[in-house]
Amino acid sequence: MGTFGQGMHGSGGRSMERPSRNTARSASAEMTAKKKPKFSEVWPEIKKLMAPRKWLLLGSFAIMVMNRGSGLVLPASTKYLIDNVMKRHELNLLPWIVGAVVAATIVQGITSYALTQLLSKAGQRLITELRMQVQQHIGRLPVRFYDENRTGTLVARIMTDVEGVRNLVGTGLVEFLGGLLTAGFAFGYLIFLSVKMTLLTFTILLLFAFILQRAFKTIRPIFRERAKLNAEVTGRLTESLGGVRVIKGYHAEESEAAIFGTNVKRLLDNVISTLTAQSVMALASTAVLGVVGALVMWMGARQVVAGQLSTGGYVTYVMFLAFMIAPIAGLVSIGTQLTEALAGLDRTAEILKEAEEDRDPRRTVELDTIRGDVRFSDVSFEYEAGKPVLHGIAFESHPGSVTALVGSSGSGKSTIISLVCAFHSATSGQILIDGVDLSTVRIGSYRSQLGVVLQETFLFDGSIRQNILFSRPNATEEQLMEACRIARVDEFAERFDEGYETIVGERGVKLSGGQRQRLSIARAILADPRILILDEATSSLDSESEAMIQHGLSYLMRGRTTFVIAHRLSTIRNADQILVVEKGHIVERGTHASLYALRGRYRELYDRQHGLETNLFLAPGEGDVVPEPVAV
Repeated sequence: MGTFGQGMHGSGGRSMERPSRNTARSASAEMTAKKKPKFSEVWPEIKKLMAPRKWLLLGSFAIMVMNRGSGLVLPASTKYLIDNVMKRHELNLLPWIVGAVVAATIVQGITSYALTQLLSKAGQRLITELRMQVQQHIGRLPVRFYDENRTGTLVARIMTDVEGVRNLVGTGLVEFLGGLLTAGFAFGYLIFLSVKMTLLTFTILLLFAFILQRAFKTIRPIFRERAKLNAEVTGRLTESLGGVRVIKGYHAEESEAAIFGTNVKRLLDNVISTLTAQSVMALASTAVLGVVGALVMWMGARQVVAGQLSTGGYVTYVMFLAFMIAPIAGLVSIGTQLTEALAGLDRTAEILKEAEEDRDPRRTVELDTIRGDVRFSDVSFEYEAGKPVLHGIAFESHPGSVTALVGSSGSGKSTIISLVCAFHSATSGQILIDGVDLSTVRIGSYRSQLGVVLQETFLFDGSIRQNILFSRPNATEEQLMEACRIARVDEFAERFDEGYETIVGERGVKLSGGQRQRLSIARAILADPRILILDEATSSLDSESEAMIQHGLSYLMRGRTTFVIAHRLSTIRNADQILVVEKGHIVERGTHASLYALRGRYRELYDRQHGLETNLFLAPGEGDVVPEPVAV
């Protein structure tokens, strides 16, 4: 693998080269608002989740039938206890009744334990698998997707949105289906005891269930909005914590606290909305239970007096009615859990429907080891339709050559590099790698042969060894040590008490800038890329650190096609070709000497950096003293 885990966009996009974050987020928010899957669209995702667990679910359903059936033994035995044992004094039935209740209780306890063990653990495994699936999918999405979404938002998608899904397999679903099963058993027995009373109460409960269904349909978008708000809050918080030095440097703690407070209050308003809806549903369920209870008392008492129902039958009826009503009353809490789970699955399904880079049907070519011949043929590019940022770019870079890109900020340099890295595809024209159209190439087979060293080095909070091996996990110890020696990582790593196992801290904060850069170069050397990207890898370093790193860079560039984004022009004087990019056009090209003598835009940029005054009225070459080339 190349070292593109760093992410080229991490080097800081130029303002004119891609849409602003606000524009991107607005587009993303609009996309999210348009994509609101209905249950029929989410159901295929649910089936995919359930399919590998169908035998577990079927077995759990069988256990659940036993569990709910054994739970009905106690209320069913009450009729015989009152009518036969207490009224008729048939004491010979008492041991059988008590034995049946004890046996049923044992069965219910064992099956409850089994269900919790099976389904709760299955739910947690499902969350883990789904998180892995979403993370892997997001990792395969194009860079444009990352430009349009905050890092914190994506973290929330991976970690939070899938949490509620456990209720689709775990105890929430058990309670829901088990309650419906119990209600079905109870309804059958209630019909047996009193048809008239049961049909009347069932009609009332059916009407209440319909109202609940409409209510859940109403609050489901609220849960979707809550997940979105939670992601926004997490995103802003992640950015704030990551930029704490900037915040403290500008004494902006109060400002960030105010922004965070506003966001969490929006989240609070959403939560209060759902709590209000739940409270109304709870009030409605209490009222319905009161009406049904009063109705049963009225009709039941009259039937007992008329001799149509025994006292034991009435008590049993009331107990079974409770078993039928309880699941419907429980729908308020259980239904909320399942609604939240479906809302999370909606958002997860949105992510999984995003097209991966390699899903483009045109990308069918698998590259073997490439030579590294790169050719741009009349390439134009636009991030947004009708707003081109590159116009007719044409150049060729041969294996072993160094191509430097210079120009003012926002001129298009980073966009050209993004196209070289296949982060984006050309809007028109062709980019050829060894004569093969890059738009037809499988991304993985190409990017595995790329390497990058950025000005802002990205390191993981792991050991020195882990960060270097990131580019090539299967490298041998000998290859690792050779890369460290060439990049001079060994000079500082071996001085640490823990050597190469030293933890570098988040973004490598425990290392100096020069040490981080040497580690990045070692990572690129170990990757052994055919095409190398250098984004001014030494511009932020002091002269001593730069001198140490030049050796590693010289070795790294040897025999490879190298592209250099140059901000400090003195570092590219020996490049094979220098492309001067302005407003998306290549306005000048040549070597340092030829461009300096041309007295054009390159000469102007170079002299400005070195505090010299360019006299544009002299003839080309007149009065020029071209500085001697130095190593890159």
